[in-house]
Amino acid sequence: MKSILSYKVPKTLLNKGSGFLADYTHSLNPYTGCSFACSYCYVRQMPVSLFRNEQWGTWVDIKQQAADLLRKELLRAKKKGKVTIFMSSSTDPYQPIEQTEKVTRSLLEVMVENPPDFLLVQTRSPLVWRDADLLLLLGDRVRVSMTVETDLEEIRRHFSPQAPPIQARLKTLQRLAEAGIPTQATIAPVLPSSESFPEILRPLVTRVCVDDFYMGDGSGGKRTKRNGIPALYEQLGLEQWYDPSAYRIVHDRLLRVFPPDQIYLSQEGFAP
Repeated sequence: MKSILSYKVPKTLLNKGSGFLADYTHSLNPYTGCSFACSYCYVRQMPVSLFRNEQWGTWVDIKQQAADLLRKELLRAKKKGKVTIFMSSSTDPYQPIEQTEKVTRSLLEVMVENPPDFLLVQTRSPLVWRDADLLLLLGDRVRVSMTVETDLEEIRRHFSPQAPPIQARLKTLQRLAEAGIPTQATIAPVLPSSESFPEILRPLVTRVCVDDFYMGDGSGGKRTKRNGIPALYEQLGLEQWYDPSAYRIVHDRLLRVFPPDQIYLSQEGFAP
């Protein structure tokens, strides 16, 4: 599906961290909208999507002059104290349009010039590897959190057909780790997966975050339910995976191969 692209000049980029992101001083979104269009995305039920007369996933606003604005805002923020940034909370900073627009890369260049105390890059895209040169310059001030909701490609296609293949994400985790860039695998939301999922992740990361619809969508799962997610599970005959306790299946499997101190649950796994 091709997205409708618009160019906007934002008034601000750094937003105050609150709610689920209260551990951060700021969130940062290089784009508004996301062409990955994941069925379960909680942003579908937020004002940025609800008040737009276009289906989520069919439009993307590209933020122009973003680097210049961030340069000014970052300088002001650092004068007030510690700065920790979550990128991104309501879009994927490495969705396909980033390949040509390079808004995210321009923001990373600014942060290399004047580093925040910590930056978490949340993505499900292998495109993040393109910016390994900049991420390396940030050293231990950065962590790349790669979403890998399942190890089963057929499950990925059912819930997020426009998102990158699972194998490509796993390969990217491996490349980032081998390059010395801090990483974590983020199983969020928990989708049906195989018993061997933890063994697949074990050689790639030393940090795993587990989150689900109920802990992570900011409404105890209500936003996700309004997105029609229960029906997607019913189509597969996997209703047992759509339950507040389903995350424990994956969590317990992880404990068989990962030390407990390398497994994080929901908000703590995203924290600086």
